[in-house]
Amino acid sequence: MRITLPTGTPAELARPDGDIEPRQGLVLFPDIMGLRPLFDEMCARLAAEQGWVVCAPEPFPGREELDVASRQAAMKDLDDERLRADALAAADATGCERVVATGFCMGGMLAFKAAGSGRFARAAGFYGMIRLPDAWRGGSLAPAVDALRSPDRCPTLAIVGTADPFTPPDHVAEAEAAGVRVVRYEGADHGFVHDPSRPTHRPEDAADAWRQVIAFLAA
Repeated sequence: MRITLPTGTPAELARPDGDIEPRQGLVLFPDIMGLRPLFDEMCARLAAEQGWVVCAPEPFPGREELDVASRQAAMKDLDDERLRADALAAADATGCERVVATGFCMGGMLAFKAAGSGRFARAAGFYGMIRLPDAWRGGSLAPAVDALRSPDRCPTLAIVGTADPFTPPDHVAEAEAAGVRVVRYEGADHGFVHDPSRPTHRPEDAADAWRQVIAFLAA
């Protein structure tokens, strides 16, 4: 169901069925296109299958009508303080003491930033940007590697494809040097896991990556 966080940001919230006591909360950061049926269904599936309370905040509140090109251009307008406030509000919205985080693409980057906040028990980013792409620089966003180097960082997993231009080997090496666990998928391009409609989708690798992430977040 859609809720509005105390920050004013819309979010999707999904709870386990019946009287199941939630095992933990999960903040799920969508990709750059934000909340849509793909992520509504993902939240519901994870809640039902894992017994987690899942909350997914919209990354562009009030600008949901933007197309992908406009969202790319608007990345410079985003503010780390607001994004952090939304992440913490989404964690609180789960009602769980133990909360973990995950996300995809831009949302993977936000999961890495959340990892350094001190609020999350674990974090896993699917092909999240470790450093900002050139087109996103010049605003108030800091690179995720800063959070990954924080002494407050929780255990963190990065899922990356070796053919992904948004996670080049030198950036991935920086994450590893900071203590992030990295799982590489040979030949996989950006977005190979979460959206079956994408031409880069790889079903077998996607299934394996999901297994890796679920096990990591549940540990």
